[in-house]
Amino acid sequence: MLEGLFDIKNDRRLSMYLYRVGFGMWLMYLVLGAPALHPYLHYRQDCGLLSFVFMIFGFTASMVYDYFHHHDQYEMKKKWLFISYVVLAGIIYFLEFKGKGNVIDLHWVLGLL
Repeated sequence: MLEGLFDIKNDRRLSMYLYRVGFGMWLMYLVLGAPALHPYLHYRQDCGLLSFVFMIFGFTASMVYDYFHHHDQYEMKKKWLFISYVVLAGIIYFLEFKGKGNVIDLHWVLGLL
């Protein structure tokens, strides 16, 4: 049933669905800022982060399609995908690790070398 949906090499539907879910999360982020929904304010940051994650995953899936069918568009989008992953990593770092005394341990990277 879902085998056609996850063929991201030849089908754009999954990337469109991920974009739509990301956009819906962004709308929920905006709505949760309303004073009438103050009891649910603690979900606002989660919706904003999920919006960003779903949109980047949708962008990644659309780039796989573009790599096989529109290679010139793929080359143009490649730098923006890298920039979006760096921004996402920065957002996750500042939300999860900043100010909590946790330091990211990168000694395992040295073990790979």
